[in-house]
Amino acid sequence: MLLVDLDNTLIDRACAFGLWATNFVGQLGRSELDAAWLIEADRDGYESRESLARAIKERFKVDMAVTEIVDKLLFDHVGLLTMDPITINALRNARKFGWKIAIVTNGTVTQQTLKIQSLGLESHVDAVVISEVVQVKKPDPEIFRIAAQRLGEDLSGGWMVGDHPTADIAGGVAAGLETAWVSRGNTWPGESTSPTLIAATAAEAIDAVVRRGRPFVTRHAELSDWII
Repeated sequence: MLLVDLDNTLIDRACAFGLWATNFVGQLGRSELDAAWLIEADRDGYESRESLARAIKERFKVDMAVTEIVDKLLFDHVGLLTMDPITINALRNARKFGWKIAIVTNGTVTQQTLKIQSLGLESHVDAVVISEVVQVKKPDPEIFRIAAQRLGEDLSGGWMVGDHPTADIAGGVAAGLETAWVSRGNTWPGESTSPTLIAATAAEAIDAVVRRGRPFVTRHAELSDWII
């Protein structure tokens, strides 16, 4: 069983958000420093959308309601998202060797579903678990147990692949999973819980997991296990 994060793991959210932020502040006549502030304030999507929207409104004095800014933060960068074809090949290869794959992501169902569908990801995985739907977020081990159930698998022998040291790695370890950290060129921050392996990209991480051996398969997931 292979559980995989969505943002900045399977898809390049950071690049898409950066492009949107640069365009957004440019339209306001603001500087590159303002774009850099917005990208940092976003915290790779982990900052509350409402909190960030309020900060944007205060800094840029924009004539928009907070709810309108929230919508922009949620959706305006989605059309700029990309997914490396090598990552798609890695997913296909993993499934070829018998791995059942689920996307496990925090976020709203509308936004995360739009991302998955716009990039055609649903055809490359067996299940999707979105925190807003199941009412539990990473790093809570329960969300990983739910994902395993959706796949018809046990957590034993399973893997979690993701870029966030706490949500993906610490959460995965707490659930009894092996973990692969997608470093994106960064150095492991020295958290108390270390990953089983580290790779620069999701494709490299998935390939490394597959090379370690075939999965522990208990039973096949039904097609109906693909749910949003």
